[in-house]
Amino acid sequence: MDNSILGCKRSNNNFDNSVVKRLDINRYLGRWYEIARYDHKFERGLVGVTADYSLRKDGKIKVINSGYRNTLDGSLSQAEGKAKIPDPINHPARLKVSFFLFFYGDYLVLELDEDYQWAIIGSSSDKYLWILSRTPQISDPLYQKLLTKIQRRGYDTSKLLKIEQPEI
Repeated sequence: MDNSILGCKRSNNNFDNSVVKRLDINRYLGRWYEIARYDHKFERGLVGVTADYSLRKDGKIKVINSGYRNTLDGSLSQAEGKAKIPDPINHPARLKVSFFLFFYGDYLVLELDEDYQWAIIGSSSDKYLWILSRTPQISDPLYQKLLTKIQRRGYDTSKLLKIEQPEI
C-alpha cells in the first residue's frame, strides 16, 4: 500500500508535484541508488550514482551524492550538501537541498514505498525527476509501476534516463 498524496494537479503546468503525507526522516536516511533521472548538467555523464543521507549535529541532513564519469570504472565524482525540512509538522516531505552556499532547491518526495525501498523525487518544476531505490536494480514490473505513477502525475517518462548501476 502506497502513501496517499496531498494536493491536486497544478492547472498552469499540467503536472502534479504534490508530496506524500508522511515522511519519517530517520527511515529515509541511508543510501539510495539512482535508478532513473531527467538529464541535467550537474549529473550529466554520471553512472553508478548514489545519494547518502545522514543527520548532522545541527539537525540538518548531510547529503553526499556520488557517481562515476561515463562508466562504472570512471573517475569518482562527489558532491557534499545539506538538506533541511522547513516545515516538518505540516510538510515533512518538502525538503530543501543546498550544494552551493545558502542557495536551496526543492527536494519533494512525490511517492514513497511504505517500506522505504523506493522513492520518486521531484521539485517545484517539472525539470527534475528521480527514481531512487535502496538496491542498485529494481525489477521490470516495479519500474513499470513507477513509470505509471509518474505518467499519472503528468511527467514525460520518455525523458527519463535509466542509470547504469553495478550488479549485486
